[in-house]
Amino acid sequence: MGINRRIFLRGTAAVGAGVSVGFPHIWIKNADLAYAQNGEIKVGVLFSLTGTTAIVEDSLNKATLLAIEEINAAGGAAGMKIVPIVEDPASDPATFADKARKLVVSDKAVSVFGSYTSASRKAVLPVFERRNNLYWYPTLYEGRECSKNVIYTGAVPNQQQDEFIPWLIQKFGPKFFMIGSNYIYPKEENNYARLLLAKHGGEVVNEEYVPLGHSEFSSVINKIKSTQPNVIFSTVVGDSVVALHRQYRAAGLDPEKMPMASLTTSEVEVAAMGGEAAAGHFTSAPYFMVHKSPENEKFVAAYKAKYGADSVTHFVSEPAYFQVYLFKQAIEKIGSAGDITPENIREAAKDQEMVAPQGKVKIERENLHTWLWPKIAVAKSDGQFEVLKDSAEWMRPDPYSAYPNQKCTEAGLTEG
Repeated sequence: MGINRRIFLRGTAAVGAGVSVGFPHIWIKNADLAYAQNGEIKVGVLFSLTGTTAIVEDSLNKATLLAIEEINAAGGAAGMKIVPIVEDPASDPATFADKARKLVVSDKAVSVFGSYTSASRKAVLPVFERRNNLYWYPTLYEGRECSKNVIYTGAVPNQQQDEFIPWLIQKFGPKFFMIGSNYIYPKEENNYARLLLAKHGGEVVNEEYVPLGHSEFSSVINKIKSTQPNVIFSTVVGDSVVALHRQYRAAGLDPEKMPMASLTTSEVEVAAMGGEAAAGHFTSAPYFMVHKSPENEKFVAAYKAKYGADSVTHFVSEPAYFQVYLFKQAIEKIGSAGDITPENIREAAKDQEMVAPQGKVKIERENLHTWLWPKIAVAKSDGQFEVLKDSAEWMRPDPYSAYPNQKCTEAGLTEG
């Protein structure tokens, strides 16, 4: 199954012709551009339905459309119907940029919900900054971005690691073996993990990176056996997750003594590898399908009813779902159809909060990232997770947590 999770370095520079640089954060009102007309608000939905990442992105597309359908059935946003314009960027960053430009320029969508990989987000970013539009991005990512044109609803490193690293040290021991896919996301996450390990008395006994799509882990398994770490800290993504877990199990390694701890293994990857290969290993994320709350029960039931009893929700499809409701609340705060612009939606979205399936969430006005609820869970043989630790408090997003001299503010990125 092709579930390569996140960005593939190819194509990040290919953002399409016609995107010029300039002053991306100055909003220019075009009096001839009416975003809300005839009781309708057009939005773009930009997730891959074909190509490498479609197996994950299709679920984000489905969660987005489910939220739009629910909102419209309940009367719309401020009485207006949300009209989704769905495009398939085919898992290609350059195509993402082309489709984003179409949605913003030709279709006049007031916002676009999209992207799974960092590469695709980086590819579309110039479009939204140059055209003064707004992108809603639901994926956990490496941080180090401060744009006034993106609402970030997925987790950043501090929201996945601040509680996870000390918990792992206390439960299993201080020695960590880092294994990741060879690109920016794993390296940035491991950079932050090193800071936390130093703070809490842990150490890195080895750090390995493998190419995207890598499937032969015998040499890595041998190094794990020789170094005898307490924890295997995995930022391997996509199909490689399946191969790593299966080969770990075939080598006779014991998750009770030396578990893998991941930031990227969700219900989707577990379904691909099989529950037995996943059992006993840990993931940190703000959301798991088994989370107990009325809001999550409603979300899971609605998702299964619409897309099939075997469908699974996960920690990226959940923010893809709730961010549409935050968009709705921003529209309703604006009120007047004539005042609905990307700029006004951005301003209205600041401090918006709601009870999402994971718990109460809020868009932080300083950096446009989202307050979330860290959770630690163990995979079970039935393909689901068991939540072992649910944060007592929601956690503020800090996209520059690994870089204390930098801070994302309403005024932009500050240093010093």
